[in-house]
Amino acid sequence: MSLLRFFQEELIEAGCDEAGRGCYAGPVFAAAVILPKSFHHPLLNDSKQVKEAHRNELRVVIEETALAFAVAQVSVEEIDRINILKASFTAMHRAIDALQTKPQLLLIDGNRFIKYKRIPHKTFVKGDGRFASIAAASILAKTYRDEHMLQLHEEFPHYNWKQNKGYGTEEHRKAIEQFGLCEHHRKSFDIEPKQEPLF
Repeated sequence: MSLLRFFQEELIEAGCDEAGRGCYAGPVFAAAVILPKSFHHPLLNDSKQVKEAHRNELRVVIEETALAFAVAQVSVEEIDRINILKASFTAMHRAIDALQTKPQLLLIDGNRFIKYKRIPHKTFVKGDGRFASIAAASILAKTYRDEHMLQLHEEFPHYNWKQNKGYGTEEHRKAIEQFGLCEHHRKSFDIEPKQEPLF
């Protein structure tokens, strides 16, 4: 199924999506993107359906072509304080805040959203596979977050975040059991090691 270029034609639409909501470690990122009505790219899709090399290629195209885009994050400390769902919405709000062009309608990936100021919004389950602007936001949120996790990997290589990006893979869970949690792990998530760490 090909992506729809827009939901309606009258209002300026911004697509919004987040990345890293289900991760054990690292911030949650979100992006907001306003695309030209004519935008089309054959590789554009939900970021989870796009190869890493293609995501990086799309990021460049989106940033060069978008009428406006912004990426924001919410820290692990904030996630633990307000919970991951609110943190995801907060990250989206921050991204919308940073847009150089003010949108008149927000297209949100998911089934829930906290209203942003007076701008109307529509939520779409799997919206990143339906609308180009949400797909573009998913690409930016994912690539920016992956880049951030690669930087954190340099400091804590034993969790192999360059590979698992902070998700709760078996390898990551075993590393937590062996080394314990670090400052970048979400303490509000139930990921405490089942045995005493080695240090």
